[in-house]
Amino acid sequence: MNKINGIQAFVKTAELGSFVAAGRALEISASAVGKGVARLEQEVGVRLLQRSTRRLQLTAEGHLFHERCRRILDELDDAQAMLSRSREAPRGKLRVSAPVVGYHFLVPVLPEFLHRYPDVELDVNFTDRAVDLIHEGIDVAIRSGDLPDSRYVSRPLQRFRLLLCATPAYLNRHGVPASMEEMKEHACVRFRHPDTGKLLDWPLREEWAGRPLSLRTVLACNNIEAVFNATLRSIGIACLPDFLVRDALAEGQLVSVLEHEMGPGGQFKALWPSSRHLSPKVRVFVDHLGARLNALEQCTSDNAPS
Repeated sequence: MNKINGIQAFVKTAELGSFVAAGRALEISASAVGKGVARLEQEVGVRLLQRSTRRLQLTAEGHLFHERCRRILDELDDAQAMLSRSREAPRGKLRVSAPVVGYHFLVPVLPEFLHRYPDVELDVNFTDRAVDLIHEGIDVAIRSGDLPDSRYVSRPLQRFRLLLCATPAYLNRHGVPASMEEMKEHACVRFRHPDTGKLLDWPLREEWAGRPLSLRTVLACNNIEAVFNATLRSIGIACLPDFLVRDALAEGQLVSVLEHEMGPGGQFKALWPSSRHLSPKVRVFVDHLGARLNALEQCTSDNAPS
């Protein structure tokens, strides 16, 4: 019998006055109750119950100990009830990490989630650095690219394409490149990863694999929003995700070039530590993102020009 069982046996005996009555209430034998109380007395080093032929009574130390043990058992009951309720209704703070550019697709789907789950408090950190979910206490991260870390499990979310874009003003001055070979004559604005310091490679079609590509980088930024805004100011050609430039393309602020040279796009994923149980708040958040972002992707695909 473990310590909690011993405390339960002691509290129930103190309340009912006998091992037999306590055993009946706990659905164990009177002998098991008596042994549990005796072991507890041995562990705490004092006598808790005064035995007599007619009745068991609490000693002075037993009275004090009974009050504390009763509160411990009440707290345990409350904790178990809280966990039971949490399985029924997601609640509590949910810490989310997402790339800086992620607010374009993430923020629009959050109001409905918060309306459906008013007891969940979202704490979203937008950053492009690699985040250690376990050490930093992050519940869910949204990332793209390869995820080799076996400590995490993931669920696919929204797909995206990367486009080479420039302003009409830039292309009027420097011409529209007809091939990747002509890109060496153009100024490029590129994203530098904040963790590795490396410039992000452009995802070109397989024919370019292993072939040297000379790009004249005139500006590198470790923030994709800065790359986007620099491109809008006609500094050069940049590789940008379609969801970020969609409005600028539709309004004619940017033009997509060399689409036939671009390789397959990427996909965002939701990931969380594999060592943790999927809590209700994480489960409903991931389900919500999957449903809403996939629906948004389908809508965008259906409305895309053919």
